[in-house]
This record gives sequence, structure tokens and C-alpha cells, in this order.
Amino acid sequence: MSTTQPRAERASQARLAAARLGAEGVDGVVLGWVDNAGITRAKAVPVRQLEHAAEWGVGASPCFDVFLVDDSMTSSPFSHGPDGDLRLVPDLSRLSRLAAQPGWAWAPVDRYAQDGTPHPGCQRRFARRMAEALERRGLAVRAGIEVEWVVTDAAGAPPTDGPAYGMHRVTDLSDYLRDVLRALTEQELTVLQIHPEYAPGQFEVSLAAEGPVEAADTAVLVRHTVRAVSVRHGLRASFAPAISADGVGSGAHLHLSLWRDGQNLGEGGSGPYGLRSEAESFLAGVLAQLPALLALGAPSVASYLRLVPSRWAGAYRCWGLENREAALRLITGSTGAQANAEIKCFDGAANPYLAVGGVLAAGLAGLDAGHGLPAEVHGDPAALGTVERLPTALPEALDAYEKSVMLREALGAQLYAAVLAVRRAEAELFEGRSAEEIIAATRWRY
Repeated sequence: MSTTQPRAERASQARLAAARLGAEGVDGVVLGWVDNAGITRAKAVPVRQLEHAAEWGVGASPCFDVFLVDDSMTSSPFSHGPDGDLRLVPDLSRLSRLAAQPGWAWAPVDRYAQDGTPHPGCQRRFARRMAEALERRGLAVRAGIEVEWVVTDAAGAPPTDGPAYGMHRVTDLSDYLRDVLRALTEQELTVLQIHPEYAPGQFEVSLAAEGPVEAADTAVLVRHTVRAVSVRHGLRASFAPAISADGVGSGAHLHLSLWRDGQNLGEGGSGPYGLRSEAESFLAGVLAQLPALLALGAPSVASYLRLVPSRWAGAYRCWGLENREAALRLITGSTGAQANAEIKCFDGAANPYLAVGGVLAAGLAGLDAGHGLPAEVHGDPAALGTVERLPTALPEALDAYEKSVMLREALGAQLYAAVLAVRRAEAELFEGRSAEEIIAATRWRY
């Protein structure tokens, strides 16, 4: 159900959905959105109030546009003080009963002004606007966001000491991982794979590709689900970029492919590894804007504790076929339909709607420019000494963000300013802090 539907139509669909949920034992519906600090915020209504929420929205202050990771607030030219109100309107096309939270359902929201006009600071609508701009060109993007997390016991220790990527970890936590799979499947999400990762207690789950806004919705729902399953097993899940100062962090790699008329433009062309010209220009636009895009996709001070060379984090501004050290990894897949690109430098501190929308905007700029990709990089860029390093700290990414006319125009003045204000305030908040202090302050926020 689109939130642009007439109120009466939204109410009618919500009435049916509420009756179904009530029959399934659901008592409350969480209405969630992700703020500019990457924190998922929520309000909830009794299931019998879902119809009213869908018709009229639920009130929420505009001040959430300038919340920081520690729940303090900053201000921007458009967002300041206690005044004003917005309406949270649930998108019932993504309404899901939460399998690991009995009695609860969830739906993402779009945010509107009191007069019913779209809120210029709504990150989810930004992602949708960029997807619609592609659609007007006859193009579509299929996307998926890998979800990585670290799970600990109540004392903060990994619940398994098995080796990286090892079956030992799957055995030790087989009941836990089974319940994650069951909950995701019950919520009608298509899991492609789930496996142990490199760091102690670290796991990853990958979901089937879908539209870009839908992929961002799914990433949010997966994190809710993993966290809820973890709680039920007496465990705690963190999606933070860094858990330890000297360890490998957790990413939120964005996979995407460009399509026209049912054809994957990542294969069958004359460009590198079969890229068609539109796909190559799209990826060239993303690569050109990566330093500025880090302000959206690697937005935390903690992000730069993860984004270091030789850890498969994508710390260099380059691309390569199946090169896990390149920020942009090209994947041809076993069939042409599977060809896609992976952006490796993004992490779980990002608002996924901002990250997806920013990448689409950069790709659109690349299509307009018609540029091709630069020379491919083979091997570890750190060993070459000639490849440009991506920003090594949040202030550097902010410098690139402020210089990006493309992002300023794509985001719009209000959302652009709010993101900038939050990033600046968080950079100041953690200025002079040690890596250990930054991790301690952010580990359980994401």
C-alpha cells in the first residue's frame, strides 16, 4: 500500500490488515523509521488503532531529524527547538508480524507534515524519489544489503570460541541460528545464506535482491528480528561498525544491479566483464562520489575504526573483479542474471534509506555524465601505493559531502542540512576520544 493513496483507501486496507493481525494474536504494531544518526526510532499503536494511524498518521516531533547517536540533539537551519509536529504514516505493503516478538507487528513509515504534504526530511521518501527518477528513464535497480552483526553473552563475551567462518560456530549456536532462519522465513523474507564471519561471535545473513526501498526496509526488519531472537536466547546483538579497537568490524555491504526491460545491464555488453554502457556509467558515477557518499554509508566516527586497509572493508577508492579490498567489487556471478556490484565501504551505522538513495543519485549523475570506469585494480591496493584512500575520518568525509553539489541537489536543502548538522555534531562529540572510548559509546547503539 502506498502512503500516497487517499486516506479512505489507506484506512480501508488497514482495517482488513488489523482484522487479520488480531486473528493471529497481534496486539500492537510498531511504526518505525531510521533517523540521520542511523538509529531506528519507533512509536507503537494497539492493533485496533492501525486504521486510524494509516488514515491520519501518528504524531512525532521533527526534532528527530537532528538527534545524535547518544540521544542528544543538535540543530540545523530547518530543524531546531521544540516546535512543530509530523505525521508517521505506515506503509502497509511492508506490514509484518514479528515472528520473534509474539503479539507484535511492524511497518516502516513515511513522514508527512500536518497538512499532508511530504516531509522534506523523510529519508525513506528520498530513496523512493531516486528510484522513481531511474524508473522515468526506463531503468530499475535490484538491491540487497548484507547484514553483519556480533553477538555476545550477558557479560559481553562471544558465546562461541570457534574459528573464523568455522562449522564450530554453527554447531555451538545451531539453535540460535536456526531460530533466526525460522523467524526470517516466517516473516516471508527470502534468505540466501547465513554464515559465521571473521570476528569472534560475528555472523552474516544475506537476503534476496529486491527494489531499493524494499531492500532498505528488509535490512531494518532483519536487524529487528536478529535482535529479538538474540534476546530470547539470552544474547545481545550489535550491528555497530566496530566492536573492538584492533578487530575486524561489521559492514552493511550494498549489492545492486541495473536493469532495463527485464535485462540485467551487468552482462552482455562491451564494457569491462560484460557491463553494458549504462551500467558502467552508473557505477562510474558511484565510484566518483564515494568519498562524499561515506557521509551517508559510513556515517559514524566509529565507522573509520572499521574502514582500514587489508581487512576487506573497502578502504580504497577503486574497483575490481571479485576484489574484496576494493570499495567497489564487481561480481559476474555464475549466470548473467546474477551480475552485480558490491559497495563494501558501508556499515550498519548508516540509515539504509540514505545510503541507498545516495548511491542511486550518484548513479544517475554517472548516467548523465556518460563516463566509463577507470582502470581496474588487482590485489590489495595497500600494497600498490598508488590507489586513492577513501576518507580516514568522519571530518574528511564531511569535507567531500559539503563539496558534492550532486548530493545537495538530490537530498534537498532540508535533508542535506540535517545530515550535515548531525555528522558535524557527532564529530565534535567524539573529538579527542580514544578508539576504546568511541567503541564503548557506540557498541550497543546500532
